[in-house]
Amino acid sequence: MIAAQRRRAILRQIRDNGYVEASRLSADLGVDVSTIRRDLDSLARSGLVQRTHGGALASGPPAADLPEAARQLVRSEAKRAIATLAAGLVADGESVALDAGSTTYALAVELAAKKNLTVVTNDLRIAGELAARRRARLVVVGGELGARGCCLVGPWAQDNLAGIHVDWAFLGADGLDARAGVTSDDPADLPIKRAMLAAARATAVVADSSKFNRRALVAIAPIDEFDHLLTDEGLAAAHRAAYGPALRCAAIEEGGGVR
Repeated sequence: MIAAQRRRAILRQIRDNGYVEASRLSADLGVDVSTIRRDLDSLARSGLVQRTHGGALASGPPAADLPEAARQLVRSEAKRAIATLAAGLVADGESVALDAGSTTYALAVELAAKKNLTVVTNDLRIAGELAARRRARLVVVGGELGARGCCLVGPWAQDNLAGIHVDWAFLGADGLDARAGVTSDDPADLPIKRAMLAAARATAVVADSSKFNRRALVAIAPIDEFDHLLTDEGLAAAHRAAYGPALRCAAIEEGGGVR
């Protein structure tokens, strides 16, 4: 089991139990206690757990307040399932705008297998991932580094997007609500997300089920402005009808993907 998989397993146990001892994790995962301690220290530095003597506690900040690298570990299986579902909508040779975020990052990884794709993004982590793979034509939107530390925002970024036309725009969200629509915790997101929507022939939100039935600070767009609302099967069946026929829920397989 590689480190990222092991740390996701540790997070699941801590979320389920509230507190887990390092010795119990060592026995369950089949690695030395020293390895578990390093994993817990790393997770604590990312703000995902609270380190204690002998183990770790579940810890507190909302996922939207975590550094982007840490957010990728949160609900990672759900994000990969959503990304697989979203990538299935995109054909070889098409152009795609990817908003900044951990779910759109997972989508970028899936899209790397496509042929002759053009990707426009304001997310530096997505840009780095695609640049390393050298499979897609990459267009990085210029601008000022945003508060979350991974995205480019501001007037330059908005102006650059104004002259672009793409087949698809995939946007993340901090909240989705049937009445309030798609919302964000960061006001700087508003002009960028709106510009991506205006540039695209078809639009989709990619957001795990924990973001649904939640209203964040800034309204981005009503639900009916999107062609697709893509999430995971964790969204309760009783809540799905409110989001209309655009909603699609990916079934999560252990280790990611769609079954």
